[in-house]
Amino acid sequence: MNVPNIQKFLNQIPSWMYLAIAVLIFAASNSVTRIITDIGQHNLIHGRNPISLCNVLFVGNVFAIAVMLPIFYRDWTPYALKKLTRKDWISLTITSILTGAIAPALTFTAIANTNIANIVLIGRIEPILTLVLSVWLLGLRVDGWTIAGSVISFLGVVVAIVLGGAGPMMTMAGFQIGTGEILVAIASVISSVSLINGKKQLQSIPLGVFTIYRNLVGTVVFFLLANILYGAEHFADLLSPLLWRWMALYAFVFVVIGRLCWLSGLKKASPTELNLASLINPILTIFMAYLILRQVPTMAQYWGLSLLIIGAILSFIGNLHQEKLNREKLNHSIPKPTAMEKMDTPVGFKGL
Repeated sequence: MNVPNIQKFLNQIPSWMYLAIAVLIFAASNSVTRIITDIGQHNLIHGRNPISLCNVLFVGNVFAIAVMLPIFYRDWTPYALKKLTRKDWISLTITSILTGAIAPALTFTAIANTNIANIVLIGRIEPILTLVLSVWLLGLRVDGWTIAGSVISFLGVVVAIVLGGAGPMMTMAGFQIGTGEILVAIASVISSVSLINGKKQLQSIPLGVFTIYRNLVGTVVFFLLANILYGAEHFADLLSPLLWRWMALYAFVFVVIGRLCWLSGLKKASPTELNLASLINPILTIFMAYLILRQVPTMAQYWGLSLLIIGAILSFIGNLHQEKLNREKLNHSIPKPTAMEKMDTPVGFKGL
């Protein structure tokens, strides 16, 4: 099959199939990350794990940048860069540090301190908070179904935080709450606030510049912070063949195939398909954690997940209702998601 025929075949694949493959890959990412770091723990170098979470995050970001460059290089023209103001660069740098270094570092630390189910459940704070901030700061209109869904989903997150703590614990307001759960919650808040700011930034900043610069600055800042906090020896095994061999495989599946399927699906995806991807992801991620890590959900996690599913279904109904109204107002045409909405639809952790 020659190249034109392959391209024609790929174009005939429906968007939902691309999204399904991407969501399946993203759902397995946390569990696979844990497996890879465990492999490093069994192959220590002078007592150090060559596949530490810091090394995984750094090398993973390098692969991610390498993947995005051929996709978005056209946005990096001198003309486009000259249009950006000093304020744009400062704002973009702050967003890059928060979402490219701080939030991923917190999430990866949480992976080592709690189980995957709690990370998934508590990570749902991000889309809830994003909705609240979108209404408050961006003037987004939502209906009663969406509001009810968000309230119930938030209750599911509270149940997961208060009753489902795992690993090291800390006391807050009289409750014993897991350290990993707190880190995930903080990371979700940072990501949500940064997402809203990113939507505003994309009004003047090309998507390619935004995406590549965010990863590049985040990688550099993370590397510098880790050296300051843990010492230069923390990255002593960064060139380990074992690390790069496993990360090359990880990057090929989770960075290249996962993200390319995601982007390919988004070209023709409707808001309903994106919403459905968000609905399925937490269920699928917890199932993958059981399948790969044999982590059986606790009763608290079952309750939290049940509330999240109910909330997501209500939000999905609200989305369908909104689409119906849009068809009536715009002569049966459904408004496509914006570039930022496509890139950051909350389907959970997307690898690195």
